Amino acid sequence: MNNLPPLLEMIRGLVSTPSISCVDPVKDLGNRAVIDRLANWLEASGFQVEIMPLPGIIPKANLIATLGSGPGGLVLSGHTDTVPYDEGKWTHDPFTLTEADSRLYGLGTADMKSFLALALEASRQLQAADLKEPLILLATADEETSMAGARALVRHDRPRARHAIIGEPTGMHPVRMHKGILMESIRLQGHSGHSSDPSLGNSALEAMHIVIGTLLSWRNELQKDFRDPSFAVPVPTLNLGHIHGGDNPNRICAECELHIDLRPLPGMDLQELRGDLHHRVLASLQNTGIEVSFDSLFEGAPAMETPAEAPIVKLAEQLTGHAAEAVAFGTEAPYLGQLGMDTVVLGPGDIDQAHQPDEYLALDRLTPMIDILKEMINTVCIKSGPLI
Repeated sequence: MNNLPPLLEMIRGLVSTPSISCVDPVKDLGNRAVIDRLANWLEASGFQVEIMPLPGIIPKANLIATLGSGPGGLVLSGHTDTVPYDEGKWTHDPFTLTEADSRLYGLGTADMKSFLALALEASRQLQAADLKEPLILLATADEETSMAGARALVRHDRPRARHAIIGEPTGMHPVRMHKGILMESIRLQGHSGHSSDPSLGNSALEAMHIVIGTLLSWRNELQKDFRDPSFAVPVPTLNLGHIHGGDNPNRICAECELHIDLRPLPGMDLQELRGDLHHRVLASLQNTGIEVSFDSLFEGAPAMETPAEAPIVKLAEQLTGHAAEAVAFGTEAPYLGQLGMDTVVLGPGDIDQAHQPDEYLALDRLTPMIDILKEMINTVCIKSGPLI
């Protein structure tokens, strides 16, 4: 691929194109400008490019770019969106790629726009005729918020390949397992009244005390029944993250709301967990006169587990010199798994740089990551035999 800009120019172009995704619609910018920039580079370099628009007012899309044809193949995948940035806390302009201290600073350098440029660089010299199996570059929308881009891929049943690498920041250590995530709001409706006489009302705040006890008891059960020592925190976690109720100390609290975050291990079904949650909360408040409603703050992303013996896992371990790991953060890997791909998460950034002011990618990670990707492309798409 000789028509691509130089590597740092590509990273600079991606970082300088804002693509913040945020649950706050005021801050949500969409990713279409990044997708169009990638599409132009790829089309000029011989890839067959498909842009998959997502529904909504703000322009967002996935991109599927394919070089070569046939079954099997390798997907190199990255999300194009970033989180918002902390204005005033950055030393460097988040939308200007800044080289300093042997690092590249900018929003998305670690998480994870740089990986898309590195994937392009690794395929720079390739021609479709070189490949026995296709190489697919995948760029997605809204990974940082709703996983809408990944869900759209599953709905459309594409792309199809045998293996996939997602370039999330893993410090160049392969990851084959991560936890899932579910976020839920529990809203209680009681009845207000003067605080001098409890019989005049029905306190939603006191009822939430019952709910919290129920949730903590459920958490203990989950952590007793499910355990995986592969994870640094080897049990599912349930966090009580936000609570609000009432409006004045001399009024009986009529409304109270609690937000929770549940991180299940592989093998734990999200819908079963949500159903169990609802059942336990409702049962705990039977005959109290308190009304309960639930709202899915985040529909949830499943846990990911690629078998330890999967060829792409073994290849990643061989090329990096590190055993595949398990992490707590989530990725789009479960959705690629639903499309039939054995997936490894492997990228040059570090997770402790993600979502931080002055996010950076170390310069000495660029060449080793490109070399790993080149060897993966060579093994999967050119040699097209057993991976190891």
